[in-house]
Amino acid sequence: MKDYPTLFSEYWNYHTLNVLNITDQLLLVDETPLDPHFLALSAQQAAAAFIAAGTAANTVRSYRSALAYWSAWLQLRYGQALGDAPLPTTVAVQFVLDHLARPLADGGWVHLLPPSIDAALVAARVKSRLGPLAFNTVSHRLAVLGKWHRLNEWDSPTEAPALKTLLREARKAQSRQGVNVRKKTAIVLEPLQALLATCDDDGVRGVRDRALLLLAWSGGGRRRSEVVGLQVGDVRQLDADTWLYALGTTKTDTGGVRREKPLRGPAATALTAWLAAAPADSGPLFRRLYKGNTVGRTGLSADQVARIVQRRAKLAGLDGDWAAHSLRSGFVTEAGRQGVPLGEVMAMTEHRSVTTVMGYFQAGTLLHSRVTDLLGPKT
Repeated sequence: MKDYPTLFSEYWNYHTLNVLNITDQLLLVDETPLDPHFLALSAQQAAAAFIAAGTAANTVRSYRSALAYWSAWLQLRYGQALGDAPLPTTVAVQFVLDHLARPLADGGWVHLLPPSIDAALVAARVKSRLGPLAFNTVSHRLAVLGKWHRLNEWDSPTEAPALKTLLREARKAQSRQGVNVRKKTAIVLEPLQALLATCDDDGVRGVRDRALLLLAWSGGGRRRSEVVGLQVGDVRQLDADTWLYALGTTKTDTGGVRREKPLRGPAATALTAWLAAAPADSGPLFRRLYKGNTVGRTGLSADQVARIVQRRAKLAGLDGDWAAHSLRSGFVTEAGRQGVPLGEVMAMTEHRSVTTVMGYFQAGTLLHSRVTDLLGPKT
């Protein structure tokens, strides 16, 4: 038996010979060696393509909108184009002061954006209306600016302590003056039933809208992007009263692993009715309708889900600020009202943060809590 030094020597000689053979073969390849300290242009483009493909369509749209606004504002305010160089912190601070209204001693509000520039931004259609922006809008546009700087490997002005302090104090100042974060009205059980009632006697459109509303609500408060992303092949019937639908990549789960969620009772019945009215072997689960209630092949857009909710709320005569998110917040709130354990709710909604979901959940649980009626009769 060979000793260890001999075996090692033979292995090393064999390994060296292999390396030399591979090197000889590589020398025949006519390619310029890369500089290990810099990323090749083709690799930069490939990395950008991966980032773009892995980013949700709604996020891409919001980034484009924010960068378009930054470009227009910078040009009008500073005569400078976005992307020529990193921006200093003073520009980010000016952006906040230009767009966040601050309270005055006389009870009024003021922001620093000159009226002529404000009008020009509206005329350019990068701003919807004159006046200050909401705090969340300003925060989002600063976040996009920060990402823009990081992608360009620049120091971001949004990380400056002075800017963070300004935003924190601005939030508190607005809050003390009664300016709160606007939330969409939650669709709890009663308004949901009112929306569903408008689907009766409304032909194929009513059948589709009922199935969509019930899947989005009963199926765990699905986001509109998740609803329109469902394909016919993503649903399967388990029994007469139960369907399963599969989620892949979502906002909070980007791994793409398919996860099945149940639809039972009225939601299952509504889905059965929709697939009977619009049978298909493949393609989007929820499709557009054309004249004569003809079902097309094109899937609904995310914006159309919001419009369906708003149209049904209007037909039902409901007051409130309704949107697609009303289904998600309403599901969580109603689950709290009915005493469903938080863990089971999060298993359906796939919320990752307890903090995010607790605001809606607690609003529901407190409605029937003894703590709200301590002066009432004891039972």
